[in-house]
Amino acid sequence: MAELRERLLPRKPSSTSTSAAPVAAARESTTGRRPLFQGVDFSGLKKRGQSLRSWIRVDAATAASQVIEVDKFTMMRRCDLPARDLRLLDPLFVYPSTILGRERAIVVNLEQIRCIITADEVLLLNSLDSYVLQYVIELQRRLAAGSGDVLGGGEPSPDDLPFEFRALEVALEAACTFLDAQAAELEIEAYPLLDELTSKISTSNLERVRRLKSRLLALTRRVQKVRDEIEQLMDDDGDMAEMYLTDKKRQMEASFYGDQSFHGFNSTGGVSVSAPVSPVSSPPESRRLEKALSLARSRHDSMKSSSSTTESIEELEMLLEAYFVVIDSTLNKLTSLKEYIDDTEDFINIQLDDVRNQLIQFELLLTTATFVVAIFGVVAGIFGMNFEIALFDVPSAFQWVLVITGACGLVIFCLFLCYFKYRRLMPL
Repeated sequence: MAELRERLLPRKPSSTSTSAAPVAAARESTTGRRPLFQGVDFSGLKKRGQSLRSWIRVDAATAASQVIEVDKFTMMRRCDLPARDLRLLDPLFVYPSTILGRERAIVVNLEQIRCIITADEVLLLNSLDSYVLQYVIELQRRLAAGSGDVLGGGEPSPDDLPFEFRALEVALEAACTFLDAQAAELEIEAYPLLDELTSKISTSNLERVRRLKSRLLALTRRVQKVRDEIEQLMDDDGDMAEMYLTDKKRQMEASFYGDQSFHGFNSTGGVSVSAPVSPVSSPPESRRLEKALSLARSRHDSMKSSSSTTESIEELEMLLEAYFVVIDSTLNKLTSLKEYIDDTEDFINIQLDDVRNQLIQFELLLTTATFVVAIFGVVAGIFGMNFEIALFDVPSAFQWVLVITGACGLVIFCLFLCYFKYRRLMPL
């Protein structure tokens, strides 16, 4: 891994001296005016799309990897891709996971794996990420194993996948492994934290759960996007047929060599194309026969290509279905974790509601007791007025006033409790 990392490190660009500052100073001195957008390097912004970018190239025949530096327009011509497809691989932009099948290439943007797969090579953005290096190593290992079986005397199995499907399989495996590892790490961190939160509700635990939930939602969106992309490919036969690059390359080569042999036959032993053809030497029956043979040949070729396309679609569909099951299980893990978090939040809310209800009941009892105690204040206020009555001369009058007032307050308090029990305002 360390040797491959050192070998795939991008080379440092050589520093070039520019004369933009002297030219700008001379222009300013001659015109006497300062530039409107001073300090903005428009030439750098214009040439950003033409700058060289480091790619890791893995050859399909030799399984050898090398670092190449190619600009954007050269890559567009090399892989026959539009600029918007290469924009999906730009690390400066954040795009969701995408798998696009084009005429001569497959554009793959799956998490850290951003590559272009053709029938002859894989072009991977050079990065120091461990998953990128593991992708290169795993692809080289599988290609070497396949070529070793062929060189060992065995014939290639008809069940062997083409090169582009094997490269796509390694990319899907790397993306699914990365997402599943993140989901497992999130599960290990989430369940103990949620159990601790149910036993002890605190501000720090709530903050940790909030951060955990935000990470969970972000990871769920990424996993959902990968799952939707695979499902969309499985539902569209045309997109899957476009991704069979080896078959299209063989058909193009066969048609090219067929045209070459046909022209060679006409130029050597057949009828000369440049010579005039008399109506006697080429009767209508022969032309009809030739037309019928060409029509039958085209029908046979179309039926053959359609059958091979159907088989290739079945192969690719089985491949995508296998990783669809893997990514769907990861999504189910995240969904279960989110449901557990939601259940924990509901449980906490129930606990808080119960505590809130207990506080309301205690406040209600306290208010009722305050009302009963206020009766003593009313009686004391009445007897504290400046007037004389005969009750003041009775020696035990004070005790009787206290007893009667306390009994009345107790009766009123019991009546309030009975009313609360009747209205089910508190469990008694």
